[in-house]
Amino acid sequence: MAREESGMVSREAAFAESLQRIRRIAREQGNCISEEQVKEEFSDLEFNDAQLQMVYDYLEKHKVGIGEPVDPDAGLTEEERSYLQIYLDGLEALPVYSDGERRAYTISAMAGDRVAGQRLTESYLKDVADIAKLYSGQGILLEDLIGEGNVALATGVEMLMSGAGGPAGSRMQAKADGLTQAGKPDEAEGMLVKGIMDAMEALIQENADQDKRDRKVADKVNKVADRARELAEELRRKVTPEELARETGISLRSIQDAMRMSGFQIEDIAYAKDSL
Repeated sequence: MAREESGMVSREAAFAESLQRIRRIAREQGNCISEEQVKEEFSDLEFNDAQLQMVYDYLEKHKVGIGEPVDPDAGLTEEERSYLQIYLDGLEALPVYSDGERRAYTISAMAGDRVAGQRLTESYLKDVADIAKLYSGQGILLEDLIGEGNVALATGVEMLMSGAGGPAGSRMQAKADGLTQAGKPDEAEGMLVKGIMDAMEALIQENADQDKRDRKVADKVNKVADRARELAEELRRKVTPEELARETGISLRSIQDAMRMSGFQIEDIAYAKDSL
């Protein structure tokens, strides 16, 4: 049994890794992936057609086109469209930088030129909005995605110019060293874009993790509230935390935690707040 459970966990982990990898590949390809690439990525898991279709459905839900790009504006709310227009209008006064100019600014920024670093940052501001649209609809407002992307962009350019990413041996310092020591503008530009994407993905993941914690809290409160209601109906009065613990087997500490989490709003429990 333990071996079967271990195999199941390993398979689920492999699936999660493949799904994350295929989404990253799609982002790098303009938010598009081919069926052949998906089949190849999941070949080790020996997915059948129905399972592969579930993967396609998941990717399309997250704005990854199968065979052709999806419209990145399609899932934006009216509020997000309005904010996006205001953001883009604010960039109208900035010059339109060519690929050649961006490359030149990258080279100069890598040499420590701060004016070039500023121009390089400006040249990516519209790209941040385009990338943010690809991550919209996943629980984070477009405004927050763009804000997070701009912070990551500014941080990346600063690292590119100075190499002062953080303490020696840190992950940030390693990124900075990679940018400054590579000496390749194309690689540096790719790292800037990756940094923007990583920041947005981290924000989405952080929000998802918080949602999970919130659901756990809600489940805990609801469990205690349900048992308190059942016991209160049986006794025809409100119950004390001690009675609830004794009659239900739920620990007193868990009951008190649920009471705090609810803001002391579990109706069927009688308690003195100061005693908690």
